[in-house]
Amino acid sequence: MNETRHFDLSAAALHIIAMTFMLMDHLWATLLPAQEWLTCVGRLAFPIFAFMTVEGYFHTHDLRKYLRRMLVFALLSEIPFDLMYGGTWFYPVHQNVIWTLLLGLLGIHRMEKARKNQKRALYVLTVVLVVVLGAVLGTLGMVDYYGAGVLTMFVFYLFRGRKWWCFLGQLLALYWVNVELLSGLMYPVHILGTEIELCQQGLALLALIPIWIYRGRQGYHSRPFQYACYAFYPVHMLGLVMALNFVNR
Repeated sequence: MNETRHFDLSAAALHIIAMTFMLMDHLWATLLPAQEWLTCVGRLAFPIFAFMTVEGYFHTHDLRKYLRRMLVFALLSEIPFDLMYGGTWFYPVHQNVIWTLLLGLLGIHRMEKARKNQKRALYVLTVVLVVVLGAVLGTLGMVDYYGAGVLTMFVFYLFRGRKWWCFLGQLLALYWVNVELLSGLMYPVHILGTEIELCQQGLALLALIPIWIYRGRQGYHSRPFQYACYAFYPVHMLGLVMALNFVNR
């Protein structure tokens, strides 16, 4: 029997792609501020991390360990993040992105518990309350990407799947989150004699391409690789801070 082969990306590949895009964004924020194309590419990183975190929720064998592991790395990452973004050991007005992912996970867990009760009205009410509360807490907590980042997590939860309406829902919802809520720098682009404005944050929608190519395959997996992915976040930020201090001497 002939098997139809599809090109796809594994979970491991998606993690590596997201880490690469994040590194490019942070290089722009520290050592290479003139290279604005780096942060444009970097816009793709967070949606991939958000998607993979949601997938992690459904594939983990122990949710408590998953949450505990993320909490530990959120704490470990806070000082490197503060040094990179605030230039100080304590920068309370902006928290690292793992806190964003943690808030999203807690909200998803609450919605999943309501869904499993098989009471549709209760589930819908819970979704509405969790979405609103998640956006508010993300904004008040000043986590990375604020409430919009938490909403990105919920988008990948509510439109999880490979049906056409899941793809459409992800596309439309992420357009609203990135272009309408986050917005940001606009680039004038000329097409066929007409000038239109392209939203830099809207480039995050391109992250859906590798996300849609992913079909659930794990790929390379080991405990050292898993922890290396977690450790990459604080370690690379600390490395960039050290490099920036060396250059500015």
